[in-house]
Amino acid sequence: MRYAQGSGLTDAERAVRERIRLQAVERFESAEKNREIAAALRVSERSVERWRRAWRERGEAGILSKGSPGRPRLRSVQIARLERELERAPLVHGWADQRWTLARVKTLIGRLFHVSYTVEGTWRLLKRHGWSWQQPTRRAIERDDAAVELWKKEVWPRVRPVRRRETAGSSSRMRPASR
Repeated sequence: MRYAQGSGLTDAERAVRERIRLQAVERFESAEKNREIAAALRVSERSVERWRRAWRERGEAGILSKGSPGRPRLRSVQIARLERELERAPLVHGWADQRWTLARVKTLIGRLFHVSYTVEGTWRLLKRHGWSWQQPTRRAIERDDAAVELWKKEVWPRVRPVRRRETAGSSSRMRPASR
């Protein structure tokens, strides 16, 4: 039976499955047949075949749980380095503009640490470490913020039109001309 990524199992459920595999190993050592092991443990014969092959190739370590698939793959030292590299800007890393996209961060992680993340996994990693999505502010280079604030406070109130209705409002759905 195939399961979705990570089987969607909790650590407790993963431990139960691991105990079943360890029971199978005990039966491998006593030379039981795959069919008998599968029936006794209530699993498929194919699973038992796969476990036996892993046990033969790598010993007991071959059938032990590898842990949650969602565990972080970068160590804290690597995260710190990634943050320093992100602060350096995309231009330093060969991109033409100053925007970090998830795809670019994913590529950067691959280049720096030889670890593959999905775009979604990259987003989760960044979010977990306090990074957030931000849209860069688009402003003209010539912009004078002091002049803009002065205009907002002094000029705009004088030129802003007063918004008034020409006639009294009505809550009727009918058009006034049709009454």
